[in-house]
Amino acid sequence: MKKLFSLIIVVGMIFSFMGSSCSSKEITTAKMYIQQKKLDKAQEALNEEIAKNPNSFEGYKILGDIYGEKGEFTKMVDSYNRSLEISPKFQKEIELAKQRRWAENFNKGAAFYNRATKVNSKDSAQVFFEKSIKAFDEAIICQPDSAKSYEYKAYTYFNMGKIENAVEPLVKVTQLAPTPEIYARLGELVLQIGSDYMGKFYSGHDKQDSVKAMDLNKKAVKYLEEGKLKFPEDGQILADLATAYVRSDMSETAMFAFKEGVEKEPMNKNYRYNYGVLLLGAKDYKNASEQFKKALEIDPSYENAIYNLGVTYIKWGAEMRDKSIELGKEEETFYLEKYKLALPYLETYLKNNPENPQIWDLLGKVYANLGMKKESEEAFKKADQNK
Repeated sequence: MKKLFSLIIVVGMIFSFMGSSCSSKEITTAKMYIQQKKLDKAQEALNEEIAKNPNSFEGYKILGDIYGEKGEFTKMVDSYNRSLEISPKFQKEIELAKQRRWAENFNKGAAFYNRATKVNSKDSAQVFFEKSIKAFDEAIICQPDSAKSYEYKAYTYFNMGKIENAVEPLVKVTQLAPTPEIYARLGELVLQIGSDYMGKFYSGHDKQDSVKAMDLNKKAVKYLEEGKLKFPEDGQILADLATAYVRSDMSETAMFAFKEGVEKEPMNKNYRYNYGVLLLGAKDYKNASEQFKKALEIDPSYENAIYNLGVTYIKWGAEMRDKSIELGKEEETFYLEKYKLALPYLETYLKNNPENPQIWDLLGKVYANLGMKKESEEAFKKADQNK
């Protein structure tokens, strides 16, 4: 878990009274009670002041100070706003007071979060996470335009396991302080939630879960397209957007996105691989094989590319065989050249994944087609052993 860092902000005293020769009796009384730390009495005096003088900007300002001291931050902000609506005289003091209350709550939220990450009990961790959320919410009340409050609130929800709750604050961050990292994180988060719903659908066959998954995938597309407009050169946003397109049944759009990615970053193995997967799905075996080979030039140990290059050659060969049969040319065996090309990739993949029965079975069929009877029997035996 990522540790959250507190902020150190030093602000002057909240209760700062500007000298005034015309302060009312109620305000003078309130100031006296505040010095005696009798906040309830001070509040009563200020309420009397405001009842007598609805335009008492000083009364509203001091009342806001008291609400802040009591931790009633919505009332604090409302009182400060009312003071500023009447007069800007206390604007500097009010801004400093709100900043200090924001910092106090922000630091409290970070501290509770960090405590949650250190306890062994899951229940205790949840208690601290809840306190962290409350503190960040109160920081947001004090400074609603602070992106950090929303970002840290999202981290907290994520680590609580309430990942759906993390979406809204991250969306707010993209509005207040957009960065490529935030857009990528938001897109990945929404895609993860969509994956979770699709998993529920496959487990329980509830159609509504499938519908939710598709809606979430489309939301991810929306957020990531917005990010791409703001940060067109960012590779991670593009990669996540292409994934979102695929999951939203927008494969053609995804193919264009990955093609664009390959053109921008030709040495990005992930772009090469994902573009190859889309080409393979479109039965463009020639171009798919080229992308997988390029990915392997960049990273010779890239297992997914190794496996899919082997599969590409097998499907390519099978298509050539089927066309030969359609044309009544069953005797032609040139398609076997593609099977031969597939062999080293399947064999290499199985060296690192020797317990995969499906790949052993596939390799057994390839050996059989190539007339390698002994190797075929051994591969099928391995498939049976690992089922």
